[in-house]
Amino acid sequence: MNKNKKYVLITGSDGLVGSECVKYFADIGYEIIGIDNDSRKKFFGNDASVLWNRKVLQNSVENYKHFDEDITDKSKIEKIFNTYSSDIDLIIHAAGQPSHDWAANNPVTDFSVNANGTLNMLESFRKFSPKASFIFTSTNKVYGDNPNKIKLRENQMRFTPNDDSKFIGGINEEMSIDNTTHSIFGVSKTSADLLVQEYGKYFNLKTVAFRGGCLTGPSQSGTMLHGFLSYLLKCIALQKDYTIFGYKGKQVRDNIHSEDLVKAFHEYHKNPTIGEAYNIGGGVNSNCSMLEAIKIGENITGEKFNYKYSEIPRIGDHVWYVSDLTKFKKDYPNWKINYNVESIMDEIYTKNINRWSSKG
Repeated sequence: MNKNKKYVLITGSDGLVGSECVKYFADIGYEIIGIDNDSRKKFFGNDASVLWNRKVLQNSVENYKHFDEDITDKSKIEKIFNTYSSDIDLIIHAAGQPSHDWAANNPVTDFSVNANGTLNMLESFRKFSPKASFIFTSTNKVYGDNPNKIKLRENQMRFTPNDDSKFIGGINEEMSIDNTTHSIFGVSKTSADLLVQEYGKYFNLKTVAFRGGCLTGPSQSGTMLHGFLSYLLKCIALQKDYTIFGYKGKQVRDNIHSEDLVKAFHEYHKNPTIGEAYNIGGGVNSNCSMLEAIKIGENITGEKFNYKYSEIPRIGDHVWYVSDLTKFKKDYPNWKINYNVESIMDEIYTKNINRWSSKG
């Protein structure tokens, strides 16, 4: 390897967060090692494939090297790490199986990808590149359905915490992960989250778990089982069937643009800590209910949308989840949210409508 070059290794490099990381860190001078085997296509079908995004990256990012490998293949991952070794300055582990519903039907594969795959990454990191920083894209599902114990009031378009609630500014990292139903997906991601923290604290490595709300942006290949804003906009624009599951469509999510998330990653890497965990999302400035998202989508597309409704919510789903960003902002005061829900949805639509229309 060229000792004058520094590398960022990114798993899930063709996906939403991974591709944003590829472009961002390439732009500031890093060499990029991407690992992605288009598992989204295997999980969710052709519409979820990210190969279109890989082609964009390979055509537009000069300093990008791609490996079409599976993170569950320990020997292949070790070989990549061994090749670049101490030249790896940063590892961003964004690969994973992201769907509640898919995991419930495929628990062994889900755990193998999310937990064992993360263990493979951590072991190779510890063995070959221990001076690097290791960033893991975790999830708010580590808290299971404990957020659903928050007392809420019902408004016309959404649920919201009572005015005197300690959660009015969002959910912080002190919420328990115990005595709760996580969903099978939530358990595999929680296992990975704890491994990332433990490798930091036990082996004195620079690791962090970012517990994301809804991660979104124009590079997301949204499907019915994952990528809610992208998939919703596609359904509105093309007048496809869409079903809201439970809570009258008033369930609330915070949404963070992948660019804002990657900038948070960079802030961490400038001053990394040991075995930390942060809640990260749109916070109080970028969140919406399902009903509100549909209204925004109708305004953007100019299409009236008739959706279906099922009374039965998804297991482990949250009625209201907004991230409290206080801890991260205190530790990294130069970081801020630049996008809100409206600007995120507008960009998703503008950059994807031609591709959606051509595929039908």
